[in-house]
Amino acid sequence: MPCMLNASLLKWQLQFLDSNQLLYVPVLCRVVEMSMNGSWLRDTGPTFVIRNSFSDKEKLGSKVAGNDWNFDGYGGKSVWMFCLEIENVPRFSHSMILEGGSIHVDGEGTCLTTEECLLNKNRNPGLSKGQIEDELKSYLGVKKVIWLPRGLLRILLVTACISGDDDTNGHIDIICCFARPGVVLLAWTDDMSDPQYERSVEALSVLTSEGDAKARLPGTRLAASYVNFYIANRAIITPQFGDKTWDDEAVRVLSLAFPDYEIVRLEDAREIVLGRGNVHCITQQQPASP
Repeated sequence: MPCMLNASLLKWQLQFLDSNQLLYVPVLCRVVEMSMNGSWLRDTGPTFVIRNSFSDKEKLGSKVAGNDWNFDGYGGKSVWMFCLEIENVPRFSHSMILEGGSIHVDGEGTCLTTEECLLNKNRNPGLSKGQIEDELKSYLGVKKVIWLPRGLLRILLVTACISGDDDTNGHIDIICCFARPGVVLLAWTDDMSDPQYERSVEALSVLTSEGDAKARLPGTRLAASYVNFYIANRAIITPQFGDKTWDDEAVRVLSLAFPDYEIVRLEDAREIVLGRGNVHCITQQQPASP
């Protein structure tokens, strides 16, 4: 599974110039210098897609291209450009503002997102819900967009208060994702006094009433607390937070959802959470060219 690892200029120099700082890097991994203000590549990097047609004169004659969603919320305006130049794939420019963490697709024509995020006035106030949906269908190649009302509630410990949403305005990749076409994982709590309970019930109501692009309806609910994982070729990279009971339960649920995948635990993921994101937020998959 080829992998590109981004490092700050300082880390990159230490890796190659200071023998005492050398780290083992698997042969299929490349380390590139890409300094940025945050680690959230999912949002600031390009969203890779496979085109239906392409010109022989285009880069590599490849069907792979990258969507630039014009997002600069974390000061990472040029991240998408560096990624596309390094990978030598063409760019689809876009005037609409969107972060990669605000969408999930199943590869068969269905997209998941939240109204709380994409319809927020700080994104695209000049576009209606229908116009945004049309753009998603056009640039992601999907036929069906399922809109959940709200994302995950975030409790801000620093100010000891409950925020109406997290700092992403309700990214879908924190609350819900596809395990495979027709099956989703939804962050859930059984505690009716938990402010998140209402949000999860709202999402469940939508998911159980909406068919996907192939008119499938969800079956038995499969709930998970650790939804912000990364799907690799044959492995699931899942965050672990130091609570053995819930960490093991998350692995159990993911094993049921992905029976043919190896479940890889990323220990001490609390460190990533301090930045208000997790494994899915700091990664971005790139499809191989057909």
